[in-house]
Order: sequence, then structure tokens, then C-alpha cells
Amino acid sequence: MTSALTDPHALSGDACLRALDAGPAGLTGAEATRRLAAHGPNRMPEVRGRGPVLRFLMHFHNVLIYVLLGAAVVTATLQHWVDTGVILAVVMANAVIGFVQEGKAEAAMAAIRQMLALRAAVLRDGQRLTVDGAEIVPGDIVLLEAGDKVPADLRVLEARGLAAQEAMLTGESVPVEKDTDPVAADAALGDRRSMLWSGTLVTQGTARGLAVATGPGTEIGRIGGLLAGVEQLTTPLVAQMDHFARWLSFLILLAAGLLLVYGYFVGHHEFDEMFMAVVGVAVAAIPEGLPAVMTITLAIGVQAMARRHAIVRRLPAIEAIGSVSVICTDKTGTLTRNEMVVAAAETPEGSFTIAGKGYAPLGSITPAGDLSRLALAAALCNDAALHDRSGQWTVEGDPMEGALLAFAGKVGVSRAADRLDAIPFDSRHRFMAVLTEDLGGRRTQVKGAPERVLRMCGGVDYAHWHDRAEALARRGLRVLALAERVETGDRLDAAALECGLTFLGLVGLIDPPRPEAVAAVAECHSAGIRVKMITGDHAGTAAAIAAQIGLANPRRVLTGHDLDKLDDAQLALEAASVDVFARTSPEHKLRLVTALQANGLSVAMTGDGVNDAPALKRADAGIAMGLKGSEAAKEAADLVLADDNFATIVAAVREGRTVWDNLKKVISWTLPTNAGESLVVVLALLVGLAMPVTAVQILWINLITAITLGLALAFEPTESGTMARPPRRRDAPILSGELVWHVVMVAALFLASVFGVFAYALDKGHSLALAQTMAMNLLVVLEIFHLFFIRNIHGTSLTWDAVKGTRVVWTVVIAITAAQFAVTYLPPLQTILGTEPVPLADGLLIVGIGATFFAIIEIEKQIRLGLKGSLLSVWRRSTRA
Repeated sequence: MTSALTDPHALSGDACLRALDAGPAGLTGAEATRRLAAHGPNRMPEVRGRGPVLRFLMHFHNVLIYVLLGAAVVTATLQHWVDTGVILAVVMANAVIGFVQEGKAEAAMAAIRQMLALRAAVLRDGQRLTVDGAEIVPGDIVLLEAGDKVPADLRVLEARGLAAQEAMLTGESVPVEKDTDPVAADAALGDRRSMLWSGTLVTQGTARGLAVATGPGTEIGRIGGLLAGVEQLTTPLVAQMDHFARWLSFLILLAAGLLLVYGYFVGHHEFDEMFMAVVGVAVAAIPEGLPAVMTITLAIGVQAMARRHAIVRRLPAIEAIGSVSVICTDKTGTLTRNEMVVAAAETPEGSFTIAGKGYAPLGSITPAGDLSRLALAAALCNDAALHDRSGQWTVEGDPMEGALLAFAGKVGVSRAADRLDAIPFDSRHRFMAVLTEDLGGRRTQVKGAPERVLRMCGGVDYAHWHDRAEALARRGLRVLALAERVETGDRLDAAALECGLTFLGLVGLIDPPRPEAVAAVAECHSAGIRVKMITGDHAGTAAAIAAQIGLANPRRVLTGHDLDKLDDAQLALEAASVDVFARTSPEHKLRLVTALQANGLSVAMTGDGVNDAPALKRADAGIAMGLKGSEAAKEAADLVLADDNFATIVAAVREGRTVWDNLKKVISWTLPTNAGESLVVVLALLVGLAMPVTAVQILWINLITAITLGLALAFEPTESGTMARPPRRRDAPILSGELVWHVVMVAALFLASVFGVFAYALDKGHSLALAQTMAMNLLVVLEIFHLFFIRNIHGTSLTWDAVKGTRVVWTVVIAITAAQFAVTYLPPLQTILGTEPVPLADGLLIVGIGATFFAIIEIEKQIRLGLKGSLLSVWRRSTRA
């Protein structure tokens, strides 16, 4: 709804608060609920897409369907009503399956967008809370920092070094600095520096803003919204396959046309007989259902990854994540628990060990000593908040700052001071400072990297304390230094803090590795994937955690300073062998991605900050942290981890490989069976033999098997050896030499089997209709046996699990078998398809031929896998070397 507040940029912050009946402590929960009901959720109205009727009709809009509809018209003109009906059934089945699939895909993408809904920090009842962006109402106090996406139109109340990227609204390419001063009522949008606009990005600094407009009432709402329609379900592979299928279709239609001319003018067949045969060839050969089945496979992969807490934002990521050969990951919260505790303290009075778990402010300090000044600085120079939720202590804000608050609680110190000013932590100056006032006067408390803070202190033995910090870091602890100074002013000046501070001591924080991350790293190594840790932590801390996690080369560490000394060529060499990078900035991540890609590696990169966006975009698979990640990182990423867990990345790789395997299975099943079906008819026409199957029977086979059996492969589970294979090349072609050979072999076996059983039936004295019925049933049986073969393309199909299959596979097989019995033995359907009942002995023969076909292709596969296994062993020995 439109805000009742007019021109907030021209009013003072206090005037805006009064106008919206709000206060600096935020709204009460009850008032926020009331306003949400009055103003509606803070989201854009749903953009209406194509209606169901139009969506359904669009599934008739492709070249193949036009050809089939044309064939239906011609057969109707020739009064071949049965053929017309079957052709129209094929067309309708393809449209219905595509329509249902599209609806499911849209629902899946809508659910994923809901999972990625914007969240924001607000003040409610004086407490900082993280709420769904849709729950923000006019009058809310919103807290922002660098990397956050602005959730509503905000009047800036407090700002520190604040700037926002507003190119989406104003076209201004550089970030705009913001402050709290009112501007003229008629100021242009880009000049309203006291406002933050919904959908823009905070690029630096911190802010506290008053929500003055939400949903459609925002500036971006008035322009027309950010998103429209449903994300297009397409990927490079699907586009490549669609292109392949289209040109294959044209080639088949050209060949069918030449075959029609040959049969009519050279073979002297009747035109309507020849035309129906050619239609059968075209329908059998063109993989009309392949793009739809492949898209369904990808949509299933999206949902499978979402169940594993890996949310796919861009569908090409499914292909990319399945082929990564290097994963570059952050440490904190990804490889570790992100539940930091202060485990040690070093002060001029001595060394202390602090016990306790999680964020509970409970634990012992050994030996006993006075840590009150150190603990007070830790509590005051802090933006986090601890909450006790039924005995479960959680942190709102930075986990490290939550650990410092818990440490202060263990010492018995609370934050009983007013904050007057602050300098937020920034990776450029690597410290945070606050100016506070209590009964003891005004003081500045500073915390930051030891090497930075120590140089800001007077009378300190830098080398001594640096060595003590190194000793803590070698134990796997993250080390912070704290200092303070008595002040008389009311503002902080960063330049004035460069000297004259009093050093208070060091604290060492530990974030233990996730047990599941240790197992996941081992699984990556077995899959031929190198894991590299890129962290801003101290080199000693990074090395200690790397050793605990099980990285391949934990002792050799390159720091950001080391990286700055290397040119691109040197970095490309070092990046391949080094697995631990410490004290790095987001800019180093981009260089590392580029360097690894220069070695021909496919790289997955994790990130959470606004400055990580270039590296995430550059990576083959950019992965943002869903819990601690900034909105900028999430927007730049291909995947978002809902739980910030490294094990989820490995699960996503496994799912990505499974999706690729299933796509490969669909292709490997479709192309050989289509070739086998069509060549049966083509060979009969060219040689002048009787047709082993009629055109209408070919249409029937295509109707019940072309999409159904292929679709069953989309639901296949992960094969047991999926994570024991080396990564797939991203540029791997669709038609590999192995697949071409398989197409040729299967098509040849189809021809031999069908013509063999057809000749056997005629030789036995069966009628032509019964011989054709046996040939038609054999084609279906061969396709079913081929399905069970294709289900395990990387291993043996002669196992109980392979025979047991999945519920989808057996549902489809049983349905098709029932349909075949119906058309073979039910008189009304016999009339339509020209079939006759098959004797039991001949039926058993058909099944026996299918089993023999399965045995032949399985033996060939085992020979091929044996050769491949030998090559894989050589590859593993070379990688270990």
C-alpha cells in the first residue's frame, strides 16, 4: 500500500517517526501485526503468467507437432480413421505430459523463490529480530550493513560510512553516499541522500532506517516490479539437446520424404500405404519427447537438491555442480560449526583457559584472575545479542561477537554503558571501535586483528605479543586483540586511533570442525575433487583446521600478502598445489578462481559477502551461504546453501552427478530404441520385404513407450559408485563415441531380433497379422529390457537392486505390459491395431529373445567397464602421485 507519509526525504528523522507514530526502539509486536493486516505484506503483486489454456496450446507449437497434425489431416482425407486417431493420440499425449510437467516445474520454482525470500533485521519491542522481508511494515526500524538488500523504502535515521548501489532505479553506476540530513522536497530521486530504496544494495557502512513505504507503495513498486513470470527452465544442455533434436528431426523428415518418393515411384507401392509407412518411420525416429523428459529430469533435480538444503537459483548450476573438479570453500560456518566460544585469553597478568559450550554465558575460568576490563571491552565493542530460548542460547548477529558476549557473561560483566559513536569493522582497516559512556566516564574500546591493534597501542612489546598470538593460532584458535583509551570527545576519528591505545590482551576463539564436513572432504577426495580452504583467518588457525578437516596439503599456507606478490602465471601454478589460503580478501577469491580455471579445472566457489559477487559469478558454480550470506552474494550465486554446511555442497555435487547420469540414461535409451524402431520399417521398404510392423503399430509403440519409459529414468536414484568417479568434463559432447557405438549395436540387435521373429512366425505358418503382432510385442519387450539395462550404466545390471528397480519403473512397466496384453487379446483393440492373439509358446519366445538381447548388451558393457576400470586405476595412481 502507499505510505501515508509524503516526501519523507524532506523531513527530519524525528518528524518521520512522529508522522508514522513510531519510536527509535521500533514497533511493538502487536502494532506490527496490526499494520501488516492494514498495509498487506511487503511484496510485489504476483505477475500473472500465461493462463492454463494458452500454456496447453503452446505445447502444440513446434515443428514435429505440425508435421504430425499434417499427417493426421492427410490420413483423415484418405479415410484412414484409425491411423488418424492414433496420430492425434500421440500429439495429445505429448501435450498433456508437457503441460503437467510445466505446471510442476512452475510450482517447484515458486517454492524455491519462497525459500529465498528476503530477510531483514528490525527492532521490535526494543529487541533486534530477524524477520521475513514480507513482514516489514511502515514504521519499522530496519538495521542494515554492507551487502544487505534494502527490504523497503527507508528514511535514514543513523548512518556510518553508508553508501548504496541504486543503478537499478537511477542509472547511476557508482554507489551513492547516504546521510541523515533532509533534502529539498523536489529533489530528483538520485539526489535524495536521506533515503534508501527497496531492492537496492548497501555497498558499505551501516544504517538504521525507518520504513516509510512497503510493497507496491515503494519506488520500485511504482515503476512496475522487479520480477515477472516464472524462471525459464532451460540450461545449456537442454538447449544443446533441443538444437540437436530439431536438426535430427529435419534430417529424418528429409529422409522420410526421399523414402516416400522411392517407395511410390521405384517400389510402386500404393501412395496411402507408403505415406502411412513414412509417417510411422518419422514418428518412430524423431525423439519428440526427449526435450520434455530432459526438462522434467532437471526439475526433479532442482527439488532433490532443495531437499538437501541446496537451493538452485539458476538451472545451469545443476550441470555445473555435477562436473566440478575443485571446491573452494570458506572455513567459518561451512567447514566448522559456526558456534564459536572463547577458549583462551592472554593478558599481561597471564594465560587463562575458558571452558563452556556454545553461546551460553556459563563456564569456568582457569586459573582465577581479573579479566573484567578485557571482558568489558569485548562486550561493549560488539553488535551482537544473545537470546535464551528455552535454555537454548542463540546469537543474533556475528557468531564471534556472540562468543565474546558469552565470555563477558562468564566473567560476570554486562553491557552497562551507552554507545555514543562507532567505527564498524571493515576489511580495509581490520578493527572495530566504539565510544561509550558510563559512570566511569567516556572510553574507546577497540577490537581487531592482533597485528593491527598492537601497532595502535603504546608501550607494547610487539614481537612478544605477536608470538603469543601465533601460539594461540597454531592451536586452531581465532585470535583477537582488545584495547581501550580514555576519551573526552563525542565522536570517533579513525586517524586519531592509530596510536595511544592501552593494550588489554588477546582472546582465542575456536570454531570446531563439523563432523559431517570431515566425511564430506574425504568423499570429495575419492571423487577426484580437490577441496581448497579460502579464509580471512590467521594462517596458523587455517592450517590447524585444515589438518583436522583432512585437506590434502594442510601445512602449506599462502596468505593474501603472498598472493599479492605473485603474477597471474605464478598464481596459476601455486593455486593448483596449495589447498589453504589465509588472510585473504574477497578480491583474492576472484584471482584464485581465474587461476584455477586457467589450469582447465571446473571450480565451485563459496561466498557470503557483497565483495564475493565477482568471484561467485566467475566460478563455474557460485555457491552463496543462505544463513550468513549477504543478499548480494545470493543474487550472484547459482546455488544457495540453506544450512551453510560444506556437507551440503558435496550432497549437491552428488545430486548434480545423478541428474547428469539420468539425463545420459534418457538419451542413451531414447536414441537407440528410436533408431531400432525406424530402421525396421526403412529396411523393409528398401529391400521390398513385407512390413514386420504396420504404421499404426509403430504409432502405438511410440504412444505408450516414447515418453513413459524415458520419463521413468528421470526418477532414478544415485548409483553406488557415483562419487568414486573422476569429474565429468563440462564440454563433454552429447554424442560421445561410446553412445554412438551403443546406438549402432542396439539398432542392429533390434533389426536382427524383429526380422528374425517375423520370419520365424511366417515360416511356422502364422498369418501376416499374427507375425506383425509378435514383432510389435517384441519391440516393446526389447525396449523394456533396454530400460533395465540403461538403469545402471556405470555398474552391473545383474543385481537384486537392479532387478527391483524403483516404484516409477515398475509402475510404467506394468502399465505398458497391461496395455500390450489389451491390444493383443481384446477384440475391439485388435480391430483397431490389426493384431491377433499370440500363443503362449510364442509369447515365451518373445520374452526369451528380450532376455538374450539383455545378456548380449550387458556382457558388452562389462567388457567395456573392465577396460574403463583399468584406465581409472591408472588415473587414480597418477593423481596420488
